[in-house]
Amino acid sequence: MGFNRKDLLGTRDLSVVEIRSLLESAESFKEIAERPLKKVPALRGKTVVNLFFEPSTRTRTSFEIAAKRLSADAVNMSASTSSVVKGESLIDTVENIQAMAPDIVVIRHGYVGAAHLVAGRIGASVVNAGDGANEHPTQALLDLLTIAEHKKLEPGLTVAIIGDIAHSRVARSNIWALITLGITVRVCAPPTMLPRGLENIAGIQVCRRPEEALAGADVVMMLRIQLERQDRLLFPSIRDYARIFGLNRRRLDLACPDAIVMHPGPMNRGVEITSEVADGERAVILNQVSNGVALRMAVLFMLGGQGT
Repeated sequence: MGFNRKDLLGTRDLSVVEIRSLLESAESFKEIAERPLKKVPALRGKTVVNLFFEPSTRTRTSFEIAAKRLSADAVNMSASTSSVVKGESLIDTVENIQAMAPDIVVIRHGYVGAAHLVAGRIGASVVNAGDGANEHPTQALLDLLTIAEHKKLEPGLTVAIIGDIAHSRVARSNIWALITLGITVRVCAPPTMLPRGLENIAGIQVCRRPEEALAGADVVMMLRIQLERQDRLLFPSIRDYARIFGLNRRRLDLACPDAIVMHPGPMNRGVEITSEVADGERAVILNQVSNGVALRMAVLFMLGGQGT
């Protein structure tokens, strides 16, 4: 199949073959959403546990829908309703879940490396649904799936990522996946929101102004300010941020005429993106959400369906 891993923990070590294999599988699952009966028996008898220690709307819901469309049994757990509130550790929690013989555990956690830690301790396949400010691989892959609907996903494409790069796991996973495919990535953020050393990575262009990043870009990916991961505001004010780094119609006109606009959500309208752009004809934000279900179906099938 081209993807034979036990777990999906990040995009940094994925090969071109693995990325394209996942995207091809996701493409085949997209049409299921158009059927009167949106279900296939691919993972019948399998159990998927969604273990979320951080809030989530799109990711958690799409993993649940993806599992059910593959006929798997989906079990949803959140930290607020688990024994974590009684002081149970992450390892004890997942080892107890493992004792119930799930096939796949999808985990979102606030600590970097949490998914890797869990994957090393249990036999079930583990999917990283976001670990702190580290990675969010399925978001990056669904973003690639969305880009591929509108563009040729190959060298020559330019993707501008603008926003809180330093604290964004979405940005990290997208950057690694895009440069693996040979695609040029431009990143732009206030200096306080840029990780050190990005300019030394081949395939990445660091831009100081959004106008520089947007000029001739094929894809524009906006990110929100991750206030929950900051101990202090890294910009003078939200109003100043919106004025200097926010995407409006005038700035978008600097990109290619057929450029698409993306956002992983949740959006802060009027801060990183105006409603005019978010709801405009170039925005593919809701397409990303739709593609999230198909992509996560592909991931669950690749991890859980290999032995069926």
